[in-house]
Amino acid sequence: MQTTISSKYQVVIPKAVRERLNLKPKQKMTVIEKDRMLVLIPHTSLEELRGIAAGADTDNCREKTDRF
Repeated sequence: MQTTISSKYQVVIPKAVRERLNLKPKQKMTVIEKDRMLVLIPHTSLEELRGIAAGADTDNCREKTDRF
């Protein structure tokens, strides 16, 4: 997929990508530049993250005192 930078330096994210990543209008994104590439990372709200670890096995989790 390709996109073009407008005269106002705006870029349109292709619809297929927006749908796969469930991007919403006015959603914040972090922009990282590395090795002549741009990486866009969508911000996710804490509410959207709720429950992502449901059912995770916590039997082998370390205590704070065990951490470096």
